[in-house]
Amino acid sequence: MLHTPKISLGEKARIRAILVGSVGNLVEWYDFYVYSAFSLYFADAFFPGDDPVAQMLSTSGVFALGFFMRPIGAYVFGRIGDGHGRRAALMLSVLLMCAGSLIIAVVPTYVTIGAAAPALLLFARLLQGASLGGEYGSSATYLAETATPARRGFYSSFQYVTMIAGQLLALVVLLVLQNLLLDDKALRDWGWRIPFAIGALLAVVALLMRRDLAETSAFAANRRETRRGSLRALLDHKRETATVVGLTLGGTIAFYVYTTYMQKFLKLSAGLTASQTTWISAGSLLFALALQPVYGALSDRVGRRPMLIAFGILGTLFTVPLLTAIRQARDAWTAFMLVCIAWLIVALYTSINAVVKAELFPAAIRVTGVALPYAATVSVFGGSAEYVALWFKSQGRESWFYWYASAAIFVSLVVYATMPETKAQSRIE
Repeated sequence: MLHTPKISLGEKARIRAILVGSVGNLVEWYDFYVYSAFSLYFADAFFPGDDPVAQMLSTSGVFALGFFMRPIGAYVFGRIGDGHGRRAALMLSVLLMCAGSLIIAVVPTYVTIGAAAPALLLFARLLQGASLGGEYGSSATYLAETATPARRGFYSSFQYVTMIAGQLLALVVLLVLQNLLLDDKALRDWGWRIPFAIGALLAVVALLMRRDLAETSAFAANRRETRRGSLRALLDHKRETATVVGLTLGGTIAFYVYTTYMQKFLKLSAGLTASQTTWISAGSLLFALALQPVYGALSDRVGRRPMLIAFGILGTLFTVPLLTAIRQARDAWTAFMLVCIAWLIVALYTSINAVVKAELFPAAIRVTGVALPYAATVSVFGGSAEYVALWFKSQGRESWFYWYASAAIFVSLVVYATMPETKAQSRIE
């Protein structure tokens, strides 16, 4: 194998590049998750009716459909990231997210324009879904390629730090509006538009910050590869692609259970108030955020595979008991502690899954290889997790969802047990 020279970044420049890339990722995920955080307030503006579960099913359906654009975004931005550079893909993805947030901020409601209102809402979410499909692979690749080998797990964990921080920021905005600025009626009438307008503005700021990102040495060294980012090139890596699908399956369901769905689960199933569910979600996300770099650094010492196996075993054994206990919790502190215990398990996956995928693929196909199989898996299983959970609840079989999530994690456990240790066999070097 030919040794290709690396373009050395000074340590300060390296840290700055990682921070700027991470901040853009935070904005992307804030824009995407603010929909879920505020859906309790705008559901009846787009889907009139008297049944709150039915309204949540409708808004969750739009949320899930946004996920089905992620494979398209992953492919398009994968071609851009592998063919024209990681920086170009990162800039275009945040621009598309800005457009989606701006549309939601100004779209008229069902009372004003009828069925066109939910149609425009869906269109905006499709734009955001495509944007997020491109953001994941581009940012995961950029962080992994920019980091030093000895600290790659630690630096790459900041993708999920900012992913969780984006949702946490959405909840902070919700708490400020709920408790300091607006009453419940104002939030339902017009206040829900504020966070989307904030998101569009933040996306513009992220776009300006990303203009000065340095391109990675891995892309520069392999830019003459003729099949960069093509599906044909991806087919040369069938085993790696299948590994990404398998390792993502259980982890993505677990992640969306304890992020987007948990707020609704605490309200509709545990019977807590809207304010309590927001505080619990915000507090548990802050705890989860702190776990990511700790676990990422641990993976640099013990390897990626042992941590994934630990997630698979613990997730398979404890998902059903934990969700059952959370549903039966009748006070906010008990529910909060149970959700934090769940995050001790889930963070074993979230902190390192991006770097594991990046380490599987060569540079010429890395963005596409990370993004496309991941996006396809998340679209089917992650994006639908909330909808599936609510559907089981509407059928009077809520606990069946717990077993569904546990079974998915077990499937991933089989993959973890048979896959190689990517830290030792990284293809980034």
